[in-house]
Amino acid sequence: MARMRHFVREAAVTLTLALGVFLGLQAWLTRGTPEHWAPSGTLAWLLPDGTEGRGTWQDLRAQLGLDAHAPLALHVWATWCSICRAEESTVTALAATHPVVTVATRSGNAASVRAHLRQRGLPWVTLLDTDGRIAAAHGWSSVPVFAVLDGANRLRHVTVGYTTGWGMRLRLWWAG
Repeated sequence: MARMRHFVREAAVTLTLALGVFLGLQAWLTRGTPEHWAPSGTLAWLLPDGTEGRGTWQDLRAQLGLDAHAPLALHVWATWCSICRAEESTVTALAATHPVVTVATRSGNAASVRAHLRQRGLPWVTLLDTDGRIAAAHGWSSVPVFAVLDGANRLRHVTVGYTTGWGMRLRLWWAG
């Protein structure tokens, strides 16, 4: 019985330390994230059918028919990111039941991102962040990033690195 108690105690300490390291790392990686999502100027985007659009963030929301008060998932990724590839099916499944806008950062022009989306079979709404300005303006220098936007375009529950499907759905539910 003493061995079992010792094992449980050691496991609890190890898990607590691991959680502390994870949360500390997330806090450090998201330290430059502003309170609001505010991409400025004219944006370029690709729709799931491959058509290209241009306009403001509000124009994109209106084109997609998104409820102004419902939470929206935001997924920042890059074509060259292996962790992003590991999340592709999770993001696609989430987009089937929740509004999701992805941001292809530092991944080339519209034609190269469109080709990547088609090759990988990804039916995503994708903002084009060819030079990384949108990501940098929000304090993100690593990918992938997952965040939830509330009805006031406030960034909620920002994480850097791999996020599970359960984690994505829990963050959306929590923001709702």
